[in-house]
Amino acid sequence: MSRITSPKDYICEALSSLHNIAVVGLSSKSERPSYKISEYMKQKGYRIIPVNPNETEVLGEHSYASLLEVKETVEIVNIFRRSEVIPEIVEQAIQIKARLIWMQEGVSHAKAAQRAREAGLKVVEDRCILKEHARKNSVERF
Repeated sequence: MSRITSPKDYICEALSSLHNIAVVGLSSKSERPSYKISEYMKQKGYRIIPVNPNETEVLGEHSYASLLEVKETVEIVNIFRRSEVIPEIVEQAIQIKARLIWMQEGVSHAKAAQRAREAGLKVVEDRCILKEHARKNSVERF
């Protein structure tokens, strides 16, 4: 990635260069934030890979029970789960060699974030990927 001087710069760079997003906790219920946000990102050209053991298909994509079952490259792991399960998800993300852990608004875990960073992954906590994408694109238009 190019010269990055702040987390805001990294987010813009990541959203421009990383396109395969595994969404952990993606629900088929269209009223859920995970669905609405993933639908938006898919419409913007991102590859959405649902990860939810309670789903078989979401947004027309096969759903996997865990990150370890995903057969394609995962660049971003976008997490829509409670903070207490984040360490297990981070360990799986490390195993599959993801590049970025993205914890949605209201989701953070300091120890898991540190573990991810130590393993070479970038981490975004407590931010909405849709809002950051929209903000990035509104800045780029001017």
